[in-house]
Amino acid sequence: MSMQVLTARVKDGAIVPEEGVQLPEGSRVTVIADAPPGPFETSAAEEKELLESIREAERDEVVSAAELLRRLSR
Repeated sequence: MSMQVLTARVKDGAIVPEEGVQLPEGSRVTVIADAPPGPFETSAAEEKELLESIREAERDEVVSAAELLRRLSR
């Protein structure tokens, strides 16, 4: 059994694949939907760390994707 990954949206209650995606009539599909974002809770220490990370990003104290990948490949 061959499989493919595709993206779709729900429109009028039906799952509609992106333009150009063709599925044979009667195809069996499995749907994994994004969960709607919701609230989350943090400890005081986690909130402090998150806020400091945001301030670092605002000061442009960040690591580039290339540098991160270089560090991870060691």
